[in-house]
Amino acid sequence: MELKVSIFFVIEVIGTIAFASSGAMAAIKKELDLLGVVVLGVTTAVGGGMLRDIILGAVPPSLFVNPVYVFTAFITVMILFIIVRLNQQILESCYIAAYEKLMNIFDAIGLAAFTVTGIDTAVLSGYGDYHFLSVFLGVLTGVGGGVLRDIMAGQTPYILRKHVYACASLAGALCYVFLSKHISGDGAMIISALLIILVRMLATKYCWNLPAATKR
Repeated sequence: MELKVSIFFVIEVIGTIAFASSGAMAAIKKELDLLGVVVLGVTTAVGGGMLRDIILGAVPPSLFVNPVYVFTAFITVMILFIIVRLNQQILESCYIAAYEKLMNIFDAIGLAAFTVTGIDTAVLSGYGDYHFLSVFLGVLTGVGGGVLRDIMAGQTPYILRKHVYACASLAGALCYVFLSKHISGDGAMIISALLIILVRMLATKYCWNLPAATKR
């Protein structure tokens, strides 16, 4: 049990760093000030978990009770802000491309971790038999922060337009609920997390997108 917790803690920290970085970079590209960068970065990292806890009636949300992820996100944002502030050329296309490739890997790991831990939180809260709720909370935990980031940045949420992002989370969540009936919870979490990472990596590599009503 301790091994599982430590592994997923590390994975969640990696995801927190990736999500905080994406939020901070979105704010930097919008030319927001330091406060705006911090708010968007931290919100992206912990917003999904906050929404999950509110729906579950867990108040105050865990981010206020155990703020380790908030601190991790804040430190990440500050480091990124300082790096960009001191090295403006990092915003050039060649550096951004390399940065986005690295962050995409971390982001996939974070999405996987937050999705399965979101479902695990629902199960631990006594809602394991409510499968729709469990799946919804898993996906919300995984993508909620990114939605809040995009809304605050004044742009169409990323999950609605690119690389089957929310669909990867949904696939993993459904996989978790199905497998949990047949194998141990730990096994279901690991397999579902790996599925999410696989779908995200393949979607990015082959530019998978859901069809739109208009053709381009």
